[in-house]
Amino acid sequence: MKKIMIMALMAAATTTAFAQADVVKNAKKLLDKGEVEEAIKAVQPALTAGTDEEKAAAWNLLSAAHYKTFSDIQGKKLENQVKQTNEPVDEAAMNAAIVAALDAALKCDEYDIKPNEKGKVKPRFRADNQKIYQAGRLQCINAGQYEYNQKNYAGAFKAFAMYVDSGESPLFTGIDMTKDEYKYEVAYFASLAAYQQKDYPNVIKYAKIAAEDQAKAKDATEILVYSKKETMKTKQDTLEYIDMLKDASQKFPDDNRYSAWIGDYYLQSGSADDLLKWAEAEVAKNPDNKFAYTYKGEAFRLTNKFDEAVECYKKAFELDPTYVAAAYQAGITLNSKAIELKDKLADKMGNLTKENADKVKAILTDAKGYLEKVRELDPNRDQVNWAYALYQMYYNLGDKEKAAELESIVSGN
Repeated sequence: MKKIMIMALMAAATTTAFAQADVVKNAKKLLDKGEVEEAIKAVQPALTAGTDEEKAAAWNLLSAAHYKTFSDIQGKKLENQVKQTNEPVDEAAMNAAIVAALDAALKCDEYDIKPNEKGKVKPRFRADNQKIYQAGRLQCINAGQYEYNQKNYAGAFKAFAMYVDSGESPLFTGIDMTKDEYKYEVAYFASLAAYQQKDYPNVIKYAKIAAEDQAKAKDATEILVYSKKETMKTKQDTLEYIDMLKDASQKFPDDNRYSAWIGDYYLQSGSADDLLKWAEAEVAKNPDNKFAYTYKGEAFRLTNKFDEAVECYKKAFELDPTYVAAAYQAGITLNSKAIELKDKLADKMGNLTKENADKVKAILTDAKGYLEKVRELDPNRDQVNWAYALYQMYYNLGDKEKAAELESIVSGN
């Protein structure tokens, strides 16, 4: 009875083996006849069943089928160019096909290099697939670019990621892949496509690859910082975010945005002492950092040290005469200084002597000058809403005509 059962099992195994081989053969016949979609459907059962050798053959057949789809559509595109015609082609299908073809070739190789029943590794498909996809993988870049421009970020990511990942595949063993001039650029765009989908693990994965290249390090760091900012949940996340900003600021001292973002954090935390300490350190490192001076001014303003604050804002504006935020902060801080001085000098009835009124007026006039500069630089109030502050200056200085000009803006009409 036991012998019969063993024979039955052997027969079943043999039948299965023949069945898988027949599946691939039938799929190949369909492919040879140009029935690509039918071949793709027909080969599916053999992708996950049978021996490693049979799985390799099945995946190779699937790769060939997808590559034929890509090649046929690409051929139509070339024919359009040669004949200067405009026959419609399905570029989305072409792009998906090259990515699927390379993916299947990589899976084929996984099985193709496994030891056979005698323990020997004798790949049957690697050499041919190397020839096809060493150049064919470059088409993934074109596919990614097209899909990204179409805002199909999922498709773009898949294509870009396939290009980057395939460069590390054993499929290309024996070929020097270290001379890949596109790897880091494509990795950066893979991270961008992932970012558009809020796929932060993949943003980080591919941005870190891009950051290995000096030419892409700055762009890659930026997207890593943005991703960290958008995914912060815990206090530890916040501390890591600040460390990233500090590291980026040190690596790219010419990019003052990182200083600005650090300043924003300290400003929002409400700690004037921490903000001042950091800002002073930044100024010491880079005396031309306009953001550092601005945040130093903010630290002084938080503690009502208006003179010190204004000097910092003025310095920032000197460094960049188009820096609207610095000019605006100088204007409104001078106004606060004027209010404080007026309260200090006024008598019990709230009145000022002419001498003291002139002192207050001088400060307000200085404030007006900065706010008028803001209006000149930002007429549509895209950066700051200067209208009410400037209206208040004109009103307090008794310039009724100019105040009237701003009434409609202030009132929202």
